[in-house]
Amino acid sequence: MKKIVALLVTILALNFSVNAQANKTEEVKFKTSAKCSMCKARIEGDMGKSAGVKSVKLNLDDKTVSIVYNPKKVNKDELKTRISKIGYDADEVVANQKSHDALPSCCQKDAKAHMD
Repeated sequence: MKKIVALLVTILALNFSVNAQANKTEEVKFKTSAKCSMCKARIEGDMGKSAGVKSVKLNLDDKTVSIVYNPKKVNKDELKTRISKIGYDADEVVANQKSHDALPSCCQKDAKAHMD
């Protein structure tokens, strides 16, 4: 009986260890070319649907997007590329031109800054 209990405890401990490693997340921050609440909604909405992304917050005051993600499913460079494909810069990765040109004119990089 003691051997069975010890075996069950060992199995449970291994299970918790594996689950804890599978749920690890990391956070990364990128500077973006976002300007307004429409940009915020677009980036947070599109990135929030991406595989491996747990949460997305865009701070319009400093134009920084914070992303909590699962590093086993996606990496930092892929996240930057995804932001670029939405039409915005992500640090050194420049916005995809076709996607940028499809943004509303007020959200494009050369538009005057505006208040929401």
